Amino acid sequence: MAEQLVKAKKGKKEFVGLVKSDKMDKTIVVAVETTTLHPLYKKYVRRIKKVKAHDQTNEAKIGDRVRVVECRPLSKDKCWKLAAIVERAQ
Repeated sequence: MAEQLVKAKKGKKEFVGLVKSDKMDKTIVVAVETTTLHPLYKKYVRRIKKVKAHDQTNEAKIGDRVRVVECRPLSKDKCWKLAAIVERAQ
């Protein structure tokens, strides 16, 4: 398994998420989960955002935990790159 390694440049965002779809060619849909503190109720709220990431070798599969890094816009929706596959799906 040749794991891709893309270094995040200074100031670039980096997230770890779960692959939800790999049906597109060289593109994966990654669900990124963040927790934020509600300003009034002081309770942590879970937010999930789906981002499209560029996967040059079509290596990531549904259920994999991956690290994505911000990059220049590659298409209308795609401005993230697959940095590494953290954990394979069972």
